[in-house]
Amino acid sequence: MVGASSSSVVNVYPLANYTFGTKEPKMEKDTSVADRLARMKVNYMKEGMRTSVEAILLVQEHNHPHILLLQIGNTFCKLPGGRLKPGENEIDGLKRKLCSKLAVNSPSFPPNWQVGECVAVWWRPNFETVMYPYCPPHITKPKECKKLFIVHLTEREYFAVPRNLKLLAVPLFELYDNVQRYGPVISTIPQQLSRFQFNMVSS
Repeated sequence: MVGASSSSVVNVYPLANYTFGTKEPKMEKDTSVADRLARMKVNYMKEGMRTSVEAILLVQEHNHPHILLLQIGNTFCKLPGGRLKPGENEIDGLKRKLCSKLAVNSPSFPPNWQVGECVAVWWRPNFETVMYPYCPPHITKPKECKKLFIVHLTEREYFAVPRNLKLLAVPLFELYDNVQRYGPVISTIPQQLSRFQFNMVSS
């Protein structure tokens, strides 16, 4: 890519560079989608629209970019992240959520989350599962705004994964257009990343 700006270049390091450990379980607040939507409704009444932030963490295997996803149970996958506190800065909130989900609880391994640019914004018009990459014009009070950020990993990182979750490295070709498996937000990440230049670092 001729003339690519530094912000559009993403260094992607081998999965083998990273160390993965475990930590105490991180239990989900909801046992079903219905429970989650009901809790969202209660929070909306108290705090207004939910704002959530999620991280796109890239690694590579076989010279192809992979995204790190948290797997809950045997089927459901999600990006690391979560809901912001009322008035919380997006970058600070995402770093807090990444520490909660993936950082080691030790001063010997201080996390170094380098949050880059926002690559996608999704809207939830109603208390339903469906989300759109735009806010429908007839919706004046959306229930959630979700933002996805690239988080640049350094050459070496230590991740601590809650024992009840799995951290998977999923290739872009597996995610692409795979709405049935990953849902519309995750399955469109390959398109959102297509404007970036990946610098595949070999070691």
